[in-house]
Amino acid sequence: MLTRFVATVFYADLEVGLDLFVGGLRMEVVHRDGGFVVLERDGAKIQLAENAEAAAHSERPELGLETDDLDAVFADVAARRPDLLHPNLPSPTLRPWGAREFAMLDATTVCVVVREWPRA
Repeated sequence: MLTRFVATVFYADLEVGLDLFVGGLRMEVVHRDGGFVVLERDGAKIQLAENAEAAAHSERPELGLETDDLDAVFADVAARRPDLLHPNLPSPTLRPWGAREFAMLDATTVCVVVREWPRA
């Protein structure tokens, strides 16, 4: 049975990704093997791989991260790392599709949209 879909993001410099996901989102390193890192927080997981060629030849991804407390996640990021807030969506905003979102952007233009769907 499938339990989780885990994306891998390629970086020329792994520290840029660690800054976004560990420094910005407070994810924890749960596995590290050279240029490959697995990060996790509250059941959310992502893999980062240091591979300059792959990073140069791939589009920088936009990743969605769902939460059940957008305001708390935003307050934490805004207080500690406002430099990571995306200039086009720097604060929680109700989007036309019904979710509230804000976004983060790293130095390589990897974007993380943090999203909260309305409760039924």
